[in-house]
Amino acid sequence: MSVDPTVQGWSERELGVEGRVLDVVRAPDPVLSTRGADVDPTDPTTVQLAADLVATMRVSPGCVGLAANQVGVAARVFCVDVSEHPKTRDHHGTFVLCNAEIVEASRNEKAREGCMSVPDLTGDVKRSSRLVVRGQLPGTGAEVTLTANAFEARALQHEIDHTDGFLFLDRVAGAHAIHPRKTYL
Repeated sequence: MSVDPTVQGWSERELGVEGRVLDVVRAPDPVLSTRGADVDPTDPTTVQLAADLVATMRVSPGCVGLAANQVGVAARVFCVDVSEHPKTRDHHGTFVLCNAEIVEASRNEKAREGCMSVPDLTGDVKRSSRLVVRGQLPGTGAEVTLTANAFEARALQHEIDHTDGFLFLDRVAGAHAIHPRKTYL
């Protein structure tokens, strides 16, 4: 994996604002099925949203990513940090991307996913296990391209789906692939 040093070296401290913990909306809230608007990553509102997403993710046990739609804002912004998850191999640490898009994907694998906005269910979702994603960092607006593998690739696809107005439930192979969550952290 080629780690993007700009992304791996990023920290929410660079935003220069204190993140607030926000409430996470749950399905079937309409914002979860709304495609987020592209944002100006240098706009103070976007910068605050980025800090808020990281703060909310950090206080949510087991959370490895959070999208703006999940806190009620239809915007193409999300954070990811898979560094503490047992399924993680390679990772970029904590980062936020704005206006992210997948530019290359390969090697599909099926695995179980959950979501804070769908707390009672998990689902088997087929996703690419290797990705190249392009997006912008909040605050500076720097364009970055990162390669992600395995669990980080899955988390990125899950969060990009949120910004496009999709839940993991929209990606399962059918009702047989949806399961009651055994425990919620």
